[in-house]
Amino acid sequence: MTSEQLKKIHQKYSDLIKIRKVVQEEGEKLVKDSKYRKQVLVCGGTGCTSSQSLKVIEQLEQSLQELEIEDVLIVKTGCFGLCALGPIMIVYPEGVFYSQITPEHVREIAQRHLKNGGKVVKEYLYQGTIAKDGSIIPFAETNFYKKQLRIALRNCGVINAESIEEAIGAGDYLALDKVLNEMTPDDVINEITASGLRGRGGAGFPTGRKWSFAKASNSREKYVCCNADEGDPGAFMDRSVLEGDPHCVLEAMTIAGYAIGAKQGYIYVRAEYPVAVERLKIAIRQARAYGLLGRNILDSGFNFDIDIRLGAGAFVCGEETALIRSIEGHRGEPRPRPPFPAVSGLFGKPTIINNVETWANINPIILNGAGWFSCIGTHTSKGTKVFALGGNITNVGLVEVPMGTTLREIVEEIGGGIPNGKKFKAAQTGGPSGGCIPEQYIDVPIDYDSLLEIGSMMGSGGMIIMDEDTCMVDLAKFYLEFTADESCGKCTPCRIGTKRLLQLLTKITEGKGEEGDIEKIEELAYHMQQSSLCALGQSAPNPCLSTLKYFRKEYEEHITDKVCRTGTCKALATYHIIAEKCKGCTLCARQCPVKAISGSIKQPHVIDNSKCVKCGLCMENCKFGAIYRK
Repeated sequence: MTSEQLKKIHQKYSDLIKIRKVVQEEGEKLVKDSKYRKQVLVCGGTGCTSSQSLKVIEQLEQSLQELEIEDVLIVKTGCFGLCALGPIMIVYPEGVFYSQITPEHVREIAQRHLKNGGKVVKEYLYQGTIAKDGSIIPFAETNFYKKQLRIALRNCGVINAESIEEAIGAGDYLALDKVLNEMTPDDVINEITASGLRGRGGAGFPTGRKWSFAKASNSREKYVCCNADEGDPGAFMDRSVLEGDPHCVLEAMTIAGYAIGAKQGYIYVRAEYPVAVERLKIAIRQARAYGLLGRNILDSGFNFDIDIRLGAGAFVCGEETALIRSIEGHRGEPRPRPPFPAVSGLFGKPTIINNVETWANINPIILNGAGWFSCIGTHTSKGTKVFALGGNITNVGLVEVPMGTTLREIVEEIGGGIPNGKKFKAAQTGGPSGGCIPEQYIDVPIDYDSLLEIGSMMGSGGMIIMDEDTCMVDLAKFYLEFTADESCGKCTPCRIGTKRLLQLLTKITEGKGEEGDIEKIEELAYHMQQSSLCALGQSAPNPCLSTLKYFRKEYEEHITDKVCRTGTCKALATYHIIAEKCKGCTLCARQCPVKAISGSIKQPHVIDNSKCVKCGLCMENCKFGAIYRK
């Protein structure tokens, strides 16, 4: 493929894509010049697929055929972001947002809406798109979307991720064309450096500087790697980019190969991401067929190719030196640094490794310029950040916001607040390596430096929201269970330290905590941070330390008073009956496996907590809400 052929494909498909980025009057003008009267986008990402979105697409195809509708285009996209509402269907040019669609809904939507002259089926719309006066708000103007700025996610939920033509129509590979025809390797590195882009994998190292180190390394062989291991509990940012826009990663890696003088790239992706892996395979085949990977790319004389390597799910392989060893065929264990991978990495050659989200920012920077990107965000944290928003939050899903957006804006506006009238308690950022942000810091701007100042970290982008019913000691134990299990065992501080920390936390949550246990945790955490070989061990104590810093009283209550204020720790929970609400139906007494409940028929009952085994059956079966746990 030549540069001219690439631009022709872009021109041919760009109007088709534009219709999906504008709505109503502007979209209707574009539709007049299109062969399709409507475009129906259905999420084909992992979240919606697990909610049967593929059956929705199958039913939609069948319904259109039965109704003899030929001017409606069906597009299977990547993630739209609002994962809790899947399966999701968006119809253009109206820009209406149908949520939690079933095959039965599809037949009705096709009959009532998609037929010529049809009208929107309001009862299946996402409620956030219906105004108080009954009018329909375009989904892009809802609270969830309007504060977002999608750069890394620009094409997710917009294009068919399995179509290279649609990817090119949306702008993929135009930056590669510009680089190969108008820029020198130094120009590319200078542009990335000037943009202020920092690695989105957690450490936040300046991307341009990493590339410059690799370029300066003297070697005939160099490598470019994509870290798509993403092992944090609750994180799905990289997976969604690969599922929704895999070509943006291939393009960015090729640009990096040109910049540093590499001819081979590897994408290290966990095997637990089957949809992402399949779409990467399709994208690589398509890019090779179009001459955008392989030899003499775009008639430039530059050669570069990419292969996939599957990870078996080891969390430690997210660390770059462990990832390198795994690609080489060895056990995934970290090694001491220096030398850093930019000097001696894969097969002992200079290597750059960036995560998926970092790669997804390269195309817009090259096309729009470093100045455009550096105007977004804060002084030291440029651009946007993608977060996987989960936990006790109304709008569970994927969000991308400018750096510096406050936690309050993410939780209360984009996230829709805490469900069931509960209060916000804390947010965990950075996964097992991060820390908790308590309620008093809800107005902190989310950027690299601000989070470090309060004892947390950006991490790769997991953000778990917790309400008032969350036990912070139990939360710390949850993350220690994960890191203890995922430790590769190479260094003693991590191998033994994580297990010992977990033992102490388990002891406390089981009501066996003793005076001095908190001090033991703090001392052990210090030694792990100072002497562990890699970031897994160095950061494993962070959830303990941050919860101790802001919620120390909860630890003390567990140890001294043998009380878990949220009732989460079963060994410390006690069940009580509210006499005024108890009807004396005896159901709780009959359900109790240890005969800990006594009382007469139609008289208030009593629980003997010395006999109670904390199973909770009494509270689950009480029809009058007379039993509570504390």
